[in-house]
Amino acid sequence: MGASHAIAYKTIGGFEICGIVSTGKSKEVLNERLGGGYPLFSDYDEALAKTKPDAVCISTYPDTHEAFAIKAFESGAHVFIEKPVADTVEGAERVAAAANKYGKKLVVGYILRHHPSWEKFVELSHQLGKPLVMRMNLNQQSHGNMWDVHRNLMKSLSPIVDCGVHYIDVMCQMTRSKPLQVTAIGARLTDDIPQDNYNYGQLQIRFEDGSVGWYEAGWGPMMSETAFFVKDVIGPKGCVSIVAKEAGGTGKSDNVDSHTKTESLRFHHADIDVKNQFLQDDEWINLTDEPDHQELCNREQRYFLKAIQDDLDLTDHIQDAVNSLKIAFACDESVKTGQVVYL
Repeated sequence: MGASHAIAYKTIGGFEICGIVSTGKSKEVLNERLGGGYPLFSDYDEALAKTKPDAVCISTYPDTHEAFAIKAFESGAHVFIEKPVADTVEGAERVAAAANKYGKKLVVGYILRHHPSWEKFVELSHQLGKPLVMRMNLNQQSHGNMWDVHRNLMKSLSPIVDCGVHYIDVMCQMTRSKPLQVTAIGARLTDDIPQDNYNYGQLQIRFEDGSVGWYEAGWGPMMSETAFFVKDVIGPKGCVSIVAKEAGGTGKSDNVDSHTKTESLRFHHADIDVKNQFLQDDEWINLTDEPDHQELCNREQRYFLKAIQDDLDLTDHIQDAVNSLKIAFACDESVKTGQVVYL
């Protein structure tokens, strides 16, 4: 994600990269990929002091998000931060408070909010009546470098927290209703992760309006690629599904481009006649604007730039990010306790 955002900063007018920071060799690789010549740092504090940036992009592992974001605000910089905001709810609230205290912009990397098909998916869900049933998953048969990435992520977060915040956010946009309670299950399928974590999880949410939703996420070389990509919303008046025939193909579950690729929306109408036959054929909606992963990152960064230049009010944006994380951690608590968690 850091590399993709850096490419966006290089190609979008209004940004100028003043430094690249990482503890390993990725900064040298990225510097070369960008054409070279950028100041490189292994220490974040040193980078802030020497470059005095107007904005900072934080694409590190979640256990560093809170400290890095608050230091950026204290230095006078705006912040774009990859989700989740922090690795605890309290940490996320402290980051939000720091943005407010220092009068700086905080944009959280909820990439699906910038995807036309996902925006359409949410829009069409509002035509289905209430309550809604939302079914979503993203299982990844990760191997090679992606398994290294996932193992590192699981030093601080579970899959249903790290990825689940995206889809919990989508559910909240669809229902526009208060979540009341969550339940969740999980399993630790490998000794390659911390003893207190799990690499498979499934959560369920009940909303005040009667809507319910579930999300499933599993990471690792043992995961099945069968039905790894399910995205449905069902209501009294019909259902809408994301049908990603190509992206859902075998061997693509840990390919980051396949995670946002939609290809088609199928809109099913439930109206029937006296013989219980459907009155309307299903509609296939193929949006011509199908951005790839890099273009989605470009759009995120254009939004970040607009937020700064036009002084956008990001109150709802930040609150949504904190709330979705709060729900995700409640699900994590349910996995570990085996109990229903009330919100």
